[in-house]
Amino acid sequence: MAGPDKPTSSFVFFTSSNSSKQFITWEIFELKAELNSDKKEKKKEAVKKVIASMTVGKDVSALFPDVVNCMQTDNLELKKLVYLYLMNYAKSQPDMAIMAVNTFVKDCEDPNPLIRALAVRTMGCIRVDKITEYLCEPLRKCLKDEDPYVRKTAAVCVAKLHDINAQLVEDQGFLDTLKDLISDSNPMVVANAVAALSEIAESHPSSNLLDLNPQSINKLLTALNECTEWGQIFILDCLANYTPKDDREAQSICERVTPRLSHANSAVVLSAVKVLMKFMEMLSKDLDYYGTLLKKLAPPLVTLLSAEPELQYVALRNINLIVQKRPEILKHEMKVFFVKYNDPIYVKLEKLDIMIRLASQANIAQVLAELKEYATEVDVDFVRKAVRAIGRCAIKVEQSAERCVSTLLDLIQTKVNYVVQEAIVVIKDIFRKYPNKYESVIATLCENLDSLDEPEARAAMIWIVGEYAERIDNADELLESFLEGFHDESTQVQLQLLTAIVKLFLKKPTETQELVQQVLSLATQDSDNPDLRDRGYIYWRLLSTDPVAAKEVVLAEKPLISEETDLIEPTLLDELICYIGTLASVYHKPPSAFVEGGRGVVHKTLPPRTASNESTESPETAPAGAPPGEQPDVIPAQGDLLGDLLNLDLGPPVSGPPLATSSVQMGAVDLLGGGLDSLMGDEPEGIGGTNFVAPPTAAVPANLGAPIGSGLSDLFDLTSGVGTLSGSYVAPKAVWLPAMKAKGLEISGTFTRQVGSISMDLQLTNKALQVMTDFAIQFNRNSFGLAPAAPLQVHAPLSPNQTVEISLPLSTVGSVMKMEPLNNLQVAVKNNIDVFYFSTLYPLHILFVEDGKMDRQMFLATWKDIPNENEAQFQIRDCPLNAEAVSSKLQSSNIFTVARRNVEGQDMLYQSLKLTNGIWVLAELRIQPGNPSCTVRLSLKCRAPEVSQHVYQAYETILKN
Repeated sequence: MAGPDKPTSSFVFFTSSNSSKQFITWEIFELKAELNSDKKEKKKEAVKKVIASMTVGKDVSALFPDVVNCMQTDNLELKKLVYLYLMNYAKSQPDMAIMAVNTFVKDCEDPNPLIRALAVRTMGCIRVDKITEYLCEPLRKCLKDEDPYVRKTAAVCVAKLHDINAQLVEDQGFLDTLKDLISDSNPMVVANAVAALSEIAESHPSSNLLDLNPQSINKLLTALNECTEWGQIFILDCLANYTPKDDREAQSICERVTPRLSHANSAVVLSAVKVLMKFMEMLSKDLDYYGTLLKKLAPPLVTLLSAEPELQYVALRNINLIVQKRPEILKHEMKVFFVKYNDPIYVKLEKLDIMIRLASQANIAQVLAELKEYATEVDVDFVRKAVRAIGRCAIKVEQSAERCVSTLLDLIQTKVNYVVQEAIVVIKDIFRKYPNKYESVIATLCENLDSLDEPEARAAMIWIVGEYAERIDNADELLESFLEGFHDESTQVQLQLLTAIVKLFLKKPTETQELVQQVLSLATQDSDNPDLRDRGYIYWRLLSTDPVAAKEVVLAEKPLISEETDLIEPTLLDELICYIGTLASVYHKPPSAFVEGGRGVVHKTLPPRTASNESTESPETAPAGAPPGEQPDVIPAQGDLLGDLLNLDLGPPVSGPPLATSSVQMGAVDLLGGGLDSLMGDEPEGIGGTNFVAPPTAAVPANLGAPIGSGLSDLFDLTSGVGTLSGSYVAPKAVWLPAMKAKGLEISGTFTRQVGSISMDLQLTNKALQVMTDFAIQFNRNSFGLAPAAPLQVHAPLSPNQTVEISLPLSTVGSVMKMEPLNNLQVAVKNNIDVFYFSTLYPLHILFVEDGKMDRQMFLATWKDIPNENEAQFQIRDCPLNAEAVSSKLQSSNIFTVARRNVEGQDMLYQSLKLTNGIWVLAELRIQPGNPSCTVRLSLKCRAPEVSQHVYQAYETILKN
């Protein structure tokens, strides 16, 4: 905005509240006179004063009619000021704003293109319904104006008008005109048309506005070279939403986008990186161009790190994603991620993370030297992260483990408290990765026992003592020293201490009998923590009934841990790559996680890979030819839904009795509307308080051989609910892999569960002209650990036009990783021709186990204990079955009825089921006999609410088939 031509010293703003009101009244009176002056210069000065007052927050709406009268002028500067005022006050004075419409319409036909553009822009910014009706005709003319400046302004105005009145824009045909502007000769018009269409498409994801094809893509790429930097960003973001028809088109687009990597604007660079990362998925790794592209991507990313710290942070968060997807891009650029003394802490921590991701055998020496240096810094948070990074390097690069351990021991010798504690935590992980290799350092660790005051470090040290109790002479004394203040410890330490003492007892039973009884008593009788009590009861039950089984469970061989545990889940990573350069890439969360409402939450994903682009090193899929059992177990991330729900020691998934998780809180609201208590008649003793009745210490003889008291009999009733042969519903076979996508191999299949065994029933058909042999199958990691329990047996070569049916047994002890959706299964099938990939959704009811019947008391306790927000409500329509038929049908699929009653003519069924990973789901079914709509109402409660939707789908499938 231009300033006044001469100082306006008389224009004073008072701060005194008493005098300011009088002043404003006087000032408005004076301004009114000046606005109606015949002298143009005086009028212009008056409007400037009005805008100045408006800018500092004074209410000058009383001058609306006088300012609107000033619109009738040829002076462009005055017109701009009046339009600015109108935009601000039109909403509060809609009736007065109508007065300006005629001037707007007239200005839209002004010979000066600047005035035409100004008029249409202002009309678009005035969000008053009455004015939008008059805007249509001028806007239609401006969209086809001869001047490109007017056209580009009108394009943006369509998006603004769509935001106010979407129906009007569609009825007037503006969207079609906007699509035509993508073919405009002026690059800025093209960019603005793309920006407007993208904005509209974002708020209406179902509309196919940006229907891109090779011709329109060519026009966008041509405009890309000539428009402004923000125009380039709009076009690049639009290109990123396009899926090329083949790898040749993808390469052609990449070649034309690559020059944008050298742009000075970092937003343009990141948008170009996003397009290239997405289209690289379609390029074969064998191409020379693929290698060239990898080399070209590194320098611009490195250049971004020389900007100011805030931009560096955004760049680093994006690089973190890129390195997880394609580490080879920056594998030679380790030094740029070394921390500088003047980097802010948020940049330092992010650089550390990327250093670990890029660490390899080739650069581990310099990485460790840097990390050791960082561990002597003054910033405590940074030092902790550096020490933890040394441990992560040891786990990631096996050849460096010895050097890492020796570095950690040097740091422990510094006796700096927080360094020692952090080192002990990471050494515990190193022991887990390399068992029986570095245990010689335990003595050094034990020397620092007294200095540990942080829960994580104490828990790690207790784990080490329990795990290697047979090598530590005074292990019982060490653990007993922790036991003295048991109730003052954090839950993490208490749980670890309980497990460690049970391990010690199993290794040295004669010396530690008293110790184990003491800890079991503390954990069950004297504790209010449900997790601790449950674990205590489980160990107590195990030790008293079958010490051999206890040994197998508690001292089982631990699965290997992996550096991959902190990687972003592959499906989420693919989505985030599509959002490089946006807030989603900084938060490392999809937009749906932080954008309210329906705008901008379209799920994006990378295009499908070409067959030759599958990398055997990819963390997502192991080589398909490898036998199913060869993959090492990898522990899921700590926060994983299907990780260790009770935070146990992560033994093999199949070991141990069923885990019951319940802390009974009868004081809580009865979530079943007061009905569930009456199922059980009078409340039994001991269920009314917050604890179960723990077995009295006197009832347990010294040898722990006596059975546990009645308070635990139901909790560990392993036989409860085991039915006869269960024949759960089997869906008809569906085509999972069409022949046209698998070089003539067609795969159809379904899943079954019979007598506790899960099978994948496959039908392989050879529609090719050659014989198929050497079949093998492999699953990617999935939510419930499904994996082939035997090789894929095709006993004879599969001739052309021949079909073979195979039942492949499945186990649930494979590697676990949360999928989206939860029941997604990615499969690789190999034969003598090629490796083929497909994904399918398995029905959740194949995971419902035969011992899923919960006793009534446990059902009541668990229902009340699960938070109210975990309850999900569903309706199953068109289900004409009565309660007996429903109960019978569901029981055949391992959904067990715990209790049944009739309330006001409604049949109520209370049911329980258990998944293979120990997750319990409780259900309440309401069935209205004789209801013409045949609707069954279903309420589900579960500690892992993510499974509820899939359990409901299982209910619906079983009841309707």
